[in-house]
This record gives sequence, structure tokens and C-alpha cells, in this order.
Amino acid sequence: MMKPIMVDGGKGTVELAAEGILRIVWKPGTVLEAPDVQGAMAKVNELADGVEYPMLIDIANTQAVTRQARSVFSVKCAASRIALLGSSPLDRVIANFAMARRTLPCPTRYFTSRDEAMAWLLGTRLS
Repeated sequence: MMKPIMVDGGKGTVELAAEGILRIVWKPGTVLEAPDVQGAMAKVNELADGVEYPMLIDIANTQAVTRQARSVFSVKCAASRIALLGSSPLDRVIANFAMARRTLPCPTRYFTSRDEAMAWLLGTRLS
């Protein structure tokens, strides 16, 4: 198990979890700007080392995502599929903005349940 790696700018962490899932966790109250998302994607690609993994992005309590940051979400990274995990109506709005791009590089869905997000990422059914 590896330790989470701080994203440049210090607003979040990236890790490759034991289940083989890349995880990005943003700090509560974060306003995501393009360099933050680019930094996270660079760390993700570094960790993945040429392999594609499912990715969980925890956006719970994220305050806002700038338009420039949203455009970075359409850039292909090492994710085979992306689950956006949130908890509030604002998180859903942020996720909908991120997913509104017609050019998402991989399947992307929004979840409020970590278990459902993990099941979808791992391609398993919840019993």
C-alpha cells in the first residue's frame, strides 16, 4: 500500500489504492483551478506508469471548479473510467459541469455512495 502523494499546489492527494483504483481526494473548501487538475492528472499518469486504472475522484465539499479546470477533465489520462464521489447538491452541480463536456475521454459517472462508486469502478454488482 502506497502513501497518498500531495498534488502540486497542496489542494489534494493522489494514490493508487490496494484495489487497483486510482484515488484523488480534494481538500474541503477547495476551489479547483486548471493547474490543480493538471497537477493531479500528471501525478495520476506518473503513478499509473502506462497502465489504465479505474479512478475515484472525491469532490465532496469542493467549493467550486473553474471553467478552465473543467476543460482539463476532457484530457485523456490513465483512467479507464472515472467515478465522481460527492455528497451535496453543490457536488452534483460540479460533477454535472465536469460531465457536460461531450468529449469525456472515458466513462464518467457521479455517485453519492462510495460503495456504489467502487462497485461500478470494479465492474461488480452490489448484492
